[in-house]
Amino acid sequence: MEQAQDFLAESEALAAILADLEDKDFVQETQFKGWTINDVLAHLHFWNRAADLSLTDPDKFKSELDELVKALAGSSLRTFENGKVRERGRDLLAAWQELFLDMGPRWSKLDPKMRVQWAGPDMSVRSSMTARQMETWAHGQEVFDVLGVERKEADRIRNIVVLGVNTFGWAFKVRGRDVPETMPHLTLTLPSGFVVEYGEAGQAERITGQAVEFAQVVTQTRNIADTSLTVEGPIATEWMAHAQCFAGPPETPPAPGSRFRKAG
Repeated sequence: MEQAQDFLAESEALAAILADLEDKDFVQETQFKGWTINDVLAHLHFWNRAADLSLTDPDKFKSELDELVKALAGSSLRTFENGKVRERGRDLLAAWQELFLDMGPRWSKLDPKMRVQWAGPDMSVRSSMTARQMETWAHGQEVFDVLGVERKEADRIRNIVVLGVNTFGWAFKVRGRDVPETMPHLTLTLPSGFVVEYGEAGQAERITGQAVEFAQVVTQTRNIADTSLTVEGPIATEWMAHAQCFAGPPETPPAPGSRFRKAG
């Protein structure tokens, strides 16, 4: 399953920039809601572990999900995750690495159509791996940003682009808006230079540009104003103003200029 290999590669790319950090470096606050690098890794490790439990021990997964739902009645997700993932600094880095290095090869051998439980409806293991790659890439962005490191992107970003395309309707539904009948036509260039297209060609609603920047917008790691994407038409404009490829309540994209790579 290619998506599992892509999840592994995405995780390794993030781990590489953390390899030389000391424990004290993990308390740096990022530009995402004041999360520290510790918070980012705890979040990724918690949900990687949850995804793996949905495969290896569905009963335990359901039990932990029920515990999460009850806890959120009087606490925050951030507090719950940090309570469940006690490691910090380099110990946390090691625990997170150990799990993703095990999951990647093991999940790559699964039938992509196999179904597993999740917090919402169940999903295919291919979708589960795409979600794990997306989370790793999106939350990895705030780590690359705060450390002032430019990420070397790869064509595996296409998985996140597809997730963004598939959640076109969701971006409107989650805000109580009617879903437009037709999605804008996308013409996006992957890091290799290969061009991918989605939606019906020949229409006035269009989005053109770099696939990485489209992924940044739908994962809300950048405001559309901070990209060079060309957006034409009112539907395309509204979509890019509120795009959200992840589940949960409607989230407000970052303000223009608030998310950027710091000087290294």
